[in-house]
Amino acid sequence: MNIKPILFNTEMVRAILDGRKTVTRRVIKLKYSNTHIEWKNDKYGKRLIELQNDVEGETYGRNPDGRTWRKLLAYRELKAPFTKGDILYVRETWTELETVDGCPFYAYKADDGRSDAVSLHETFEKWRPSIHMPKEAARIWLKVTDVSVERLQDIDTEGILREGIEFNPVNEKIIHDDFHRLWDSTIKKESLSTYGWDANPWLWVIEFERCEKPED
Repeated sequence: MNIKPILFNTEMVRAILDGRKTVTRRVIKLKYSNTHIEWKNDKYGKRLIELQNDVEGETYGRNPDGRTWRKLLAYRELKAPFTKGDILYVRETWTELETVDGCPFYAYKADDGRSDAVSLHETFEKWRPSIHMPKEAARIWLKVTDVSVERLQDIDTEGILREGIEFNPVNEKIIHDDFHRLWDSTIKKESLSTYGWDANPWLWVIEFERCEKPED
């Protein structure tokens, strides 16, 4: 069993706490330019690989769809960031405060900052980024139940709801639009052409369930 951190923004932390979010999708980052991703299922097993080809050079093969392969420059097997059974602790936007007796405690932005401890705390300054949250401050623990791969635009309504998007009984298209906007809001502007909705990138699909903090 591996114990690893995972980052969620405040909106998604609330969805986890509400029990609406049970899956997260993470971009498969490509290493090479002029590359594509393919599943291989051969004597070595089922593997996801990144191929850099279709460049100027000697033709060495042709795909079933007729696309010509050029000289193969690079090839690597892609490894998922998490595997089934891994335990994840959620890093979220947080801060550290002290009681009147000087005892330290943690507060979390996903609680809307409405807790008495935060709203009445005279020395409260600002929230700290989730990336800097230490393991001992984690209050949400998750167990990975499955890991798979899919293209972004292959997500269906059930998948969107499991991502934490709230159901709209009037118009199903609205939740698809909401997820589209949510996804693009998490991608840096300069990376939208590679990892945004319209780019339809490959993703790791990580399913999880809440669990207790493991004993040390």
